Amino acid sequence: MSSESDQPAPTLTFPELAEARRNTETIATFLQGQLVSYLETLRPLFEPERLLGKHAGGKSVTAYGDKALAQIQQGYQALAGKPFDLPREFDNSWLTHIDPTLELYRWEYTHEATSGSQKKAITITHPGRWVVGYKSGATLAQVARGLASRTDRQPDLMRQFVLNALVLNTLVARNTGLTTLLGALRFDLRVEELPAFGKLPLVTVTAQMPTFRPADDLILTAVSFSGVPAFIELIGLDTVKNLEDPLKVRIEALIAAGAQ
Repeated sequence: MSSESDQPAPTLTFPELAEARRNTETIATFLQGQLVSYLETLRPLFEPERLLGKHAGGKSVTAYGDKALAQIQQGYQALAGKPFDLPREFDNSWLTHIDPTLELYRWEYTHEATSGSQKKAITITHPGRWVVGYKSGATLAQVARGLASRTDRQPDLMRQFVLNALVLNTLVARNTGLTTLLGALRFDLRVEELPAFGKLPLVTVTAQMPTFRPADDLILTAVSFSGVPAFIELIGLDTVKNLEDPLKVRIEALIAAGAQ
């Protein structure tokens, strides 16, 4: 997967980097706990049966179930070729086997860190961004490896992962209230395409808290000490202190508009 932090990188000393990483891990753990709690409360709104009704094994008929099914079938056919190599014929019964349990996968991307003549590919993790998906039996990283190497590919799990993503994407697109509600809770819900997954739409959730990636020479130094080519973007305490309350900002804007 790929992404880039758009925040300027402040200058850090190595001791400051260590403290920033500890603070970031603390905040990231808290944010993920909050998100898990919110998603569990909202779980009934993410049920496939809510979108597809009888097509997902439900007893009720939804007003847009047939149309949603057609959209999912169309999306599946568009993805049946490379890189997924799925069976061309869509079987509606697959929809009845979707496990509605939601899983979170940390957002990762590859960054080529450069310092002088030294270059190294580093796996960067975003501390406040996740891909959300129905449980499929394969993690995001496993699916990515399967797409990169046919020897690691499990066709049934690959098909289920793609189908799950299409259903969740369609559900989120039709229920805009989910986006609004999570936004009020300071999490942005989006549908995005990640380079490693071709044209497959994936649902992501991002905490409304800017992160930054420090200078490459500092990343390379940290990696040389750990021996692992992996790093996490950082959350600065100044960012936390300067967080705005969206509700406060909106009310102030309404008052200002009314005074004109």
